[in-house]
Amino acid sequence: MSKASTKRKGKGGLARVLTAWQLYVLLIPALVWAIVFAYYPMYGVIIAFKDYQIRAGILKSPWADPLFKYFQQFFSTSIALTAIKNTIIVSLESLVIAFPIPIIFALLLNQVRNKKAQKAIQTISYAPYFMSNVVVVSLITVFFSANGVVNYFVTSGGGKEILFTSLPQWFRTLFIGTNIWQSMGFNAVIYIAALTSISPEYYEAATMDGATRFQQVLYIDVPMIMPTVILMLILQTGNIMNVGYEKAYLMQNGSNTVVSELISTYVYKVGLQTAQYSFATAVGLFNSVANFIILVIANAVAKKVSDISIF
Repeated sequence: MSKASTKRKGKGGLARVLTAWQLYVLLIPALVWAIVFAYYPMYGVIIAFKDYQIRAGILKSPWADPLFKYFQQFFSTSIALTAIKNTIIVSLESLVIAFPIPIIFALLLNQVRNKKAQKAIQTISYAPYFMSNVVVVSLITVFFSANGVVNYFVTSGGGKEILFTSLPQWFRTLFIGTNIWQSMGFNAVIYIAALTSISPEYYEAATMDGATRFQQVLYIDVPMIMPTVILMLILQTGNIMNVGYEKAYLMQNGSNTVVSELISTYVYKVGLQTAQYSFATAVGLFNSVANFIILVIANAVAKKVSDISIF
């Protein structure tokens, strides 16, 4: 009986696939992209355990002796702890400061009753996301350099010129602040989608009970989007060691390196500028493993506390 039921289930599954074959065809480009750009490059991770030579290739390059030589080399450098500390601080500050802002923005935007105004605000808010980091850093220079717009108003008011782009204490403020400006509207899209899926019946019942708009937000909107918020929080927490190098590298100078040197910028400098491919791969692998461990822990904590998890 069990074999027969298994066969029926198998046939049923195949029938469903054949019925919706067009949808599976649409998946092919995404699957090809994932295989070529996400899974196939994982083959190169073994460079971290080899004395990689370009002419010999990955497979024919000799194994490192000892096997974890480049990991030991990374942790023996003076820059290792600095890069790890800076990466964690920037990520944690971004998590605490930047994560709630798209949620608040989505909740406020959902209260705009004029649909045209709502769409206009949403479009304007996520437009900066598509700006190049080169353009963003150029804007930072225009506004916050010694001769920039901000210093013009500071000195015009009798204040002293502030070297925003050079002083280490201003790096994280500018970095995180511009990240919020760039990503706030785009990150809010998923919360806006979650809010639009809430049934109008909840609001009608709340209005009949005399609930104010603030109470509707507090007791309807927030609880309804909380699963989405928790999932996004897990993903962002699991990505805490991964800070993009582009903007940080462009904002670096001789004065702020003590706080702007991140794992990603260090890997870029060592891997591409000095061609130490095995060493850079080892550092990148350490970063990925650390992210994976943090993701698993964050997922387990969220599952225990809220019964919501990714896996």
